[in-house]
Amino acid sequence: MKMLTQGTGRWLSAVALTLLSIPAFAMDGVEFSTPKDGAEVSSPIQVEMEVTGMQVQPAGTMEEGTGHHHLIIDAGPVTKGEVIPADDHHVHFGGGQTSHELSLKPGEHTLTLQFADGEHKSYGQDWSRTITVDVVE
Repeated sequence: MKMLTQGTGRWLSAVALTLLSIPAFAMDGVEFSTPKDGAEVSSPIQVEMEVTGMQVQPAGTMEEGTGHHHLIIDAGPVTKGEVIPADDHHVHFGGGQTSHELSLKPGEHTLTLQFADGEHKSYGQDWSRTITVDVVE
């Protein structure tokens, strides 16, 4: 019995170590590297944007699997296929930028990262991420 227990223990240890060495699968979509959801921040805020499953390309590039970021301030994602407006609440990164310094007034704000194609047409909610930040003086 002792031999079976030791063998089983070694086998389970080997399986556990193998599973721990496999990298986690990243889900396709967008994410804020900085700031994190719920962060207390000072203005100006450094915003770092990531995408997995597509490539960042400048506006005007109409290749499948490409697009660029948009930052939506105090509003939610844009419906798939709709053109993202250009106004005080919608910041376009048509040059393919992945970082931005954002000035916000003190208080709680939502930031939505929205990925869109070369014509600024939204890829929809699956390609968006909304976080909340608290801007302090």
